[in-house]
Amino acid sequence: MVSSKVVVNNPTGIHLRPAGLLCQIALQFKSKIDIKFSETTANAKSVLSVLGACVKTGDEIEILCEGEDEEEALRTLVKAIEDGLGE
Repeated sequence: MVSSKVVVNNPTGIHLRPAGLLCQIALQFKSKIDIKFSETTANAKSVLSVLGACVKTGDEIEILCEGEDEEEALRTLVKAIEDGLGE
């Protein structure tokens, strides 16, 4: 298992459109991918789960990846979040 913390910097946090993009990226990988925020752990491959975490701009989240392509999954997701998830 690998993990990394990253700060959400897009101006509107993780609402529907960025959550959809995040899930789209996560679904490309075979690894189990979770997002940890505060007391919540969300399945990164489920839009509703990601939205339920209520992540806002400036919040620090932790991405946890476990599986055969965990390293690549982690790198790709961290980069996508740092780049603003399309916003």
